[in-house]
Amino acid sequence: MARLYATRAERDLDEARRRLKETGKVSCLGPEGSFSERAAREMRADYAIELCHSFGEAVDLLLEGKTDYAVLPIENSLNGAVRQNLDLLEREEIFCREEHALPVDQRLATLEGVRAEDVRVIYSHEQAIAQCSEYLRAKFPGVRYVFTASTVAGLDRLDGQSAGIVGAHVRREGVCLSAENIADNKQNFTRFVLVERGKGEGCTHSAMVFLCAVCAHKPGSLLGLLKIFQRHALNLTRIESRPVKESFGEYRFFIEFAGDIASERVRTALDEARNYCSQFKLLGAYD
Repeated sequence: MARLYATRAERDLDEARRRLKETGKVSCLGPEGSFSERAAREMRADYAIELCHSFGEAVDLLLEGKTDYAVLPIENSLNGAVRQNLDLLEREEIFCREEHALPVDQRLATLEGVRAEDVRVIYSHEQAIAQCSEYLRAKFPGVRYVFTASTVAGLDRLDGQSAGIVGAHVRREGVCLSAENIADNKQNFTRFVLVERGKGEGCTHSAMVFLCAVCAHKPGSLLGLLKIFQRHALNLTRIESRPVKESFGEYRFFIEFAGDIASERVRTALDEARNYCSQFKLLGAYD
């Protein structure tokens, strides 16, 4: 039996919910207004967004089948790698299918009427505070920094003696944003990846390939790995290292290079790297 609606607005809302349910869901760090939410909406505009309290929770929802994708930041152009998310990519059975560079415009947020000289505490995500460190040292010497789960989460803690750092796109009643971007470098971008469950089954083409590997703990082993990509004329665009948690003094290398996952030279290079390394995982292939 067809459902009867009291108003057209009620019908349109129900139809919108139905379409979102059909298209899928994406999990990401919240709350509403976070940079992760913005990236998720730009990457999957027609999907429902599940806002989470942590990056780990976003991945858990994906692995439990409650969402189709998760969106994670992996690198900022000013502050480098988002280390905890590199660890998530290595540890879990997930695969990067897309990347997205999001411009980051950071603004100082205060309650209406709060003056700069009143501020004693600044709340925000660790990454945001690091991206604005020079400005904060110059304008707020001696203030205390308190890290929050996301930039927007800091707004809930504002009072007459505190400030926060949020994106220029955030709007909240009673909160004023600075007129200018306070990041130390105005050309500030964060790279996000869209991840799915599995090992990349069905991935047919790419512009970039992302992997992590552990080499033998001896002189020249990393050089030997890098020479594999040199022999196949593959241009490395990124390399990061993270400690191997179960083996003190050893490191896992996260490597990205330009290449089509479907090409013979890329597949050959990956096979050689896999055989060369003591641990190897293909993390993603994307445009």
